[in-house]
Amino acid sequence: MSRDFSLTDSLSLADLQVFLGRAGRVDDGSVRLTASGRVLAAYVAVLYPSGLLDESPTVLGLRTFALTEPAEFDAVVPVRGLLDRIVRLQNESVDATAAVRVSVPPEVLTATWAAISAPRGGWSSIGSTSSSALEAAARAGIDEVAAAIPSGTGEQIVQRVRSEVWGRPLPDNERVTTGAAFAAYSLGFLPAVEGHAAGDVAPAAASDVAVFEAGPWTRLSTDRGHVLVKRRTRLGLA
Repeated sequence: MSRDFSLTDSLSLADLQVFLGRAGRVDDGSVRLTASGRVLAAYVAVLYPSGLLDESPTVLGLRTFALTEPAEFDAVVPVRGLLDRIVRLQNESVDATAAVRVSVPPEVLTATWAAISAPRGGWSSIGSTSSSALEAAARAGIDEVAAAIPSGTGEQIVQRVRSEVWGRPLPDNERVTTGAAFAAYSLGFLPAVEGHAAGDVAPAAASDVAVFEAGPWTRLSTDRGHVLVKRRTRLGLA
């Protein structure tokens, strides 16, 4: 069955393209699109367990987009497939202020992380952390992973190193993992210094990033997007 959604204008389309492009550089896999009413939610996986014995948290990035008309669907599609459709639409677009209709690519069935849904309500504020602390943790983790994983290393060792590095809590906030910091940094969700985009070489301004909890889930939120983290239990159950 054909499904599509209508974004408000070409700026929203470009925003979705940037989000998917950043996500694709982290994990060139899938994006989960859920439309409910006039809101489209786009989820991408940054980190997720590779098996029952892997205690890595599930770390997702979320962006929402306004729709010009109601839609109802839940589909997991390839990031590359959706990006290809966006590029074609941008090449065809004439009026930058007109609504843009995007068709949903064929679904994929191999994204196990997409079966894990974060709660829509019931979130409680647990304070905040600074964007500068998140960026520092993300940069340090990236360097540590790169130094610990030489070329030709086996997949099990790679996964163990990433699990150890990205599963640690921040030094100044034990409720937030370095994996959440990595997601916020790599997806461009952190507030940026004037003249620099988030994720550029210049460090981010020390703005507060709100932190929330709901059961086993933690959420980091800025006006650029949300990071959702689900902790693993000792039994390895998500």
